Amino acid sequence: MGSVALDDIDAPAGRVQGVLGGAACYFSVAASYFGAVRAVAVVGSDFPREHLEFLSSRGIDTAGIYRAEGDTFRWGGRYHASLNDRDTLFTELGVFEGFDPVLPDAYRNSEFVFLANIHPSLQLRVLEQARAPRFTAMDTMDFWIERTRDELEETLARVDGLVINDQEARQLTAEQNLVRAAAVIRDLGPRIVIIKRGEHGALLFDEAGVFAAPAFPLLEVQDPTGAGDSFAGGFMGALAREGRLDSENLRRAVIYGSVMASFCVERFSLGRFRALSGAEIEGRLAQFRSLTRF
Repeated sequence: MGSVALDDIDAPAGRVQGVLGGAACYFSVAASYFGAVRAVAVVGSDFPREHLEFLSSRGIDTAGIYRAEGDTFRWGGRYHASLNDRDTLFTELGVFEGFDPVLPDAYRNSEFVFLANIHPSLQLRVLEQARAPRFTAMDTMDFWIERTRDELEETLARVDGLVINDQEARQLTAEQNLVRAAAVIRDLGPRIVIIKRGEHGALLFDEAGVFAAPAFPLLEVQDPTGAGDSFAGGFMGALAREGRLDSENLRRAVIYGSVMASFCVERFSLGRFRALSGAEIEGRLAQFRSLTRF
């Protein structure tokens, strides 16, 4: 569950307008390489039908993507030369502002549920509609940490995992040390915490300890938009495909998440996923293994 958007992106590699974006899209497409995905979101009357057709072509169930009268959520951003920093040029919520997520009845038995970045009270609303999921995870951002702390903590207490970046982890916990920050977050409820560190990879914290996954070194990066959501999609998809929640499988899923994020940034929008093959994914997984073998 999350946003579907039309993005304007200005980056050193070029500029695009009105391209497919949003956390629900990046997550769902990345996860679709591992199994069946059900997406929950809202789009406006201006949303191009070909985008929904693309999602369906990836085997994504779009029955939960509702079309409402009005404009689709739009976002515009400009990346700096290093691609580590960006400026938000505009955010137009459109129909997303009044989004009240309702799960189709068939979705309520989903075993793996991911709540992308959205108001924590809406994340909780989706959780309450899911009957008996085996594993739930969520994302959040600085805005919700600052403005809706009580609602966020209520939702955190109900999920199994949190996927968050390093800056947000420090803001949430008032701890600069990420190991301490993860411990504080786990005390809030999630037994699994993944802290994304951009070009420095990701850290997994669970009962077995700490696992560090590197970021894949790329010759070309065009657009970092959606990398974190693609990571989450790869992680949850791989976890669901294996069906096991032990530490070994969690660590493997983190690497799959890193694999999907590395493909995402190679093209603007979801362009890299339109021709990505399963063989390429497994090939890059093998490259990840060689990165950390000594």
